[in-house]
Amino acid sequence: MKIAILGTRGEIKESLPRHEKHSGLLIDDQLLLDLGEKEFLETKPKWILLTHLHPDHAYFVRWKAEEMPPTAAPIYAPETPKHVLIQNAVQLLDQPIKLASYTITPIPTHHSKLVKSQAYLIQKGKVSLLYTGDLVWIDKQYLDPLRSISLVITDGSFLRKGGMVRKDKETQTLYGHNGIPNLIDLFKAHTSVILFVHFGSWFYKDTSSAQKKLEELGKQNGVQVLLGHDGMQLTI
Repeated sequence: MKIAILGTRGEIKESLPRHEKHSGLLIDDQLLLDLGEKEFLETKPKWILLTHLHPDHAYFVRWKAEEMPPTAAPIYAPETPKHVLIQNAVQLLDQPIKLASYTITPIPTHHSKLVKSQAYLIQKGKVSLLYTGDLVWIDKQYLDPLRSISLVITDGSFLRKGGMVRKDKETQTLYGHNGIPNLIDLFKAHTSVILFVHFGSWFYKDTSSAQKKLEELGKQNGVQVLLGHDGMQLTI
């Protein structure tokens, strides 16, 4: 499975040359996960999977600026948009699906109180990739069955333990982004390699120091921690 990281910036003002595009990654030049920038469509993917309908993951849902994404590729998401203009452009995907040689399993996640979110387990032969998008948590019932994942790609919004997680007073729904230490702890029993993307403001203050801190967190937890950057390519 060939992976190209297209974008690694969260919904923040800060940017750097290798961390300026919003979320997106391309698998085998065919399968696009998240569409944070319109230019990602220039890769001409066969299928597009969105983790959730926030604009840094689906550029076309910005408030009062919706547009029909100019692509013939089917677009799947955990819910269909409420925006009238693009309601028919996005299909609901809440069950496993087979796309050519890929088996894709959507996994419910906690992130937002306003939109639904889900991770995707992508399997191709004996190789598997879990891409979470923005993340607070994955419930035990969904994560426990997943063993020996080749690579987990997840949320680097906050370095500090606990991240920024809030609770809605009425529904008790957790929302926000968990901290990197928490996410390493969540996934270390399921993979030996964790790649972080979607970096928050903390990362842009000193990227060299950020890399050292994440590598050290990986060593402490017995996993390899990688930092994604725009244009990064790897094979699993």
